[in-house]
Amino acid sequence: MSEKKRRSAEAKALERVASAAREVQAASRALEVHFADEGGHRPSTLELARFAAAMQELKNAREAFDALLAERR
Repeated sequence: MSEKKRRSAEAKALERVASAAREVQAASRALEVHFADEGGHRPSTLELARFAAAMQELKNAREAFDALLAERR
């Protein structure tokens, strides 16, 4: 892979990690409101699923980024 293409792939992979991290943060904030109030209610299944999916995407994105960096060695 040429240096330019490799850098482009790394940039895309890093953007995927950043985007996934932002989604985890947003999903986490949505869950936090349920625990901030006294007597708060339980989060919905959809909110929990959103958080779980966001965490999985972050994990996958980080693994893909790590694999790209490992190829450089």
